[in-house]
Amino acid sequence: MDKTFGFDTAVEEAQRAINSAYIEARSAYHGIGLVKLMGRSSGFIAMHASLSSGQVDVCLIPEVPFTLDGEYGVLRHLEHLLKIKGFCVVCVAEAAGQELLQKSGATDASGNVILSDIGVHMQQKIKMHFKDIGVPADVKYIDPTYMVRACRANASDAILCTVLGQNAVHGAFAGFSGITSCICNTHYVYLPITEVITAPKRVNPNSRMWHRCLTSTGQPDFH
Repeated sequence: MDKTFGFDTAVEEAQRAINSAYIEARSAYHGIGLVKLMGRSSGFIAMHASLSSGQVDVCLIPEVPFTLDGEYGVLRHLEHLLKIKGFCVVCVAEAAGQELLQKSGATDASGNVILSDIGVHMQQKIKMHFKDIGVPADVKYIDPTYMVRACRANASDAILCTVLGQNAVHGAFAGFSGITSCICNTHYVYLPITEVITAPKRVNPNSRMWHRCLTSTGQPDFH
């Protein structure tokens, strides 16, 4: 399917958090705005919010491995950004960099693995790194959590949900069951739910959209 309902609204709300981080970072001496966004399976929200805001210098998603330390790590790039810009904004999806963290192995009530907090980990690592090298850095950490999805649907999503709901009723009257209504290749269609939930959709690191995001941020390869 092309997209799910609620995605546009989530990206729009995520953009507000990025804008806040941008203002905080730019208003501080050597300010670093760090935003953690929803995305326990994929980095679509982080990627689209970073691309649409135009204010993000580093976007980190679970589909693309990265390192924090070392010559080609994120921390070294942040040093470079503070030197040339005086501030920077980092956007990270919640499932990004889990290989860098200690795994608890715990699961929630739905059976999902409880992720380690990459946002807090990065906040601490950034503070420690700049303290160790003797460079002042003011880290502003923003975690909007459920605020990204707990808001009124925007016009695009409201219309999409109306059409999907109407199509679902038509499908039921036509005798279909076990199906979902969605957009596929710009057409409204019915797909079997078993097919839809076979595997989560993930960002393709070789896709044109991810490369658009890289062009927007100007970030190097951190791996």
